[in-house]
Amino acid sequence: MKNLRNKVQLIGFLGADVELKKVGKEDSSMARMSLATSSTYKDKNGESQTDTQWHNVVIWGKLADLTSEYTTKGSEVAIEGKLINRSYENKEGTLSYVTEVVAHEVLFLKGTSNN
Repeated sequence: MKNLRNKVQLIGFLGADVELKKVGKEDSSMARMSLATSSTYKDKNGESQTDTQWHNVVIWGKLADLTSEYTTKGSEVAIEGKLINRSYENKEGTLSYVTEVVAHEVLFLKGTSNN
């Protein structure tokens, strides 16, 4: 395990349409999406329970454009990227912290969860 690195792989469904923005001097694309992943387990009574986790995903460049073009709310995607932690000052002037996945690969698996 000498080559450990920051790597995340997720398969889930988009909770909303992708938000696409142009940023910087060169109008580079940046997309944000909310990705839901779910797992099922049996509780102490033997009943099935579903645990859903929400992930904030950021995508840059041409991949951001393509993801925005080919996905909508409910689309199933697989992503690979890395975790980042950052802080920023919110509107009230307090320091807020956020964890995001910066995706460098996106696979479009299905149209929407309703298909």
